[in-house]
Amino acid sequence: KVLDSSTPPSKKPLEGTFPVDKQKDLCERIVKSIGFDSDFGRIDVSVHPFTTSFSPSDVRITSRFRDDEWYQGLAGTVHEGGHAIYEQNLKSSALTIDSALSMGTHESQSLFWERHVGLSKSFWRWATPMLQETYDDFSYSAEEVYGAVNAVSRSLIRVEADELTYPLHVILRYGIERDVIAGKLDVKDIPQRWNEGMKDLLDVDVPSDSKGCLQDVHWPSLAIGYFPTYLIGSATAAQLSHYCHKDIPDMDEKIEAGDFKEIKEWLTEKVHSHGKRYKSLDALLEDQIGEKLNPKYFIDYLTEKYTDLYKCE
Repeated sequence: KVLDSSTPPSKKPLEGTFPVDKQKDLCERIVKSIGFDSDFGRIDVSVHPFTTSFSPSDVRITSRFRDDEWYQGLAGTVHEGGHAIYEQNLKSSALTIDSALSMGTHESQSLFWERHVGLSKSFWRWATPMLQETYDDFSYSAEEVYGAVNAVSRSLIRVEADELTYPLHVILRYGIERDVIAGKLDVKDIPQRWNEGMKDLLDVDVPSDSKGCLQDVHWPSLAIGYFPTYLIGSATAAQLSHYCHKDIPDMDEKIEAGDFKEIKEWLTEKVHSHGKRYKSLDALLEDQIGEKLNPKYFIDYLTEKYTDLYKCE
């Protein structure tokens, strides 16, 4: 229904020439505003965004930028900022119990900030004036920017995918790595399986392996089984956002005002400060918000948001 909509949002606000130095400065300003403490970390540029933590007092993030589009750099910075905020707000004992609970939990923190804050209407009412100040001839409204950054399209590249089609990229990768580990798929056959899967799931033709099965850092780094944590994180982030809105009724107004302090403190109270004190993500969620991981909130979030944005019946 979304891809067949007759009223898709325009992507024009994303197009133009955007100097990388200006992008980096703006991203640093925004990620500091949401809670990244640059006194105990730094922000740099890399080919693939990532976060490295040596301790809560030394957490480093990277992002990537291109001068013909500004949003991917910002999304990557906010995403990595969410990881970094988690690391900076763990207790500083250096004990294992004071490390992150799981990678699914970690991804929930990055996706909470990237999607439930950074893709919200409230966020762009706050951030659009900064875009207008930073980039020449940028005269788009907050509503136009909100539509552009949430536009849905079929994408070759996972990290550039919108949040509605992103799960399909994860499903493809999980199916491949599961079958390789089970001995059902030879490594040499991964490119063909990948290309067929992209066509079946997203109706996308893959022009090369560099834009196909070699695009991610995970498998070469032996991070086998990591991709499902992105969906676990997506579902957890949506559930946390639901309960954060319940506990902070004026959450949207705070975001629009650029006041993220109480939201970050809520996440620290519910997630960050506990480290590995719970046996599982389910145990943490049940104790802190009253129920185990429930994908209902993620499904409801996507359905309500994109039904409204694309005016689906």
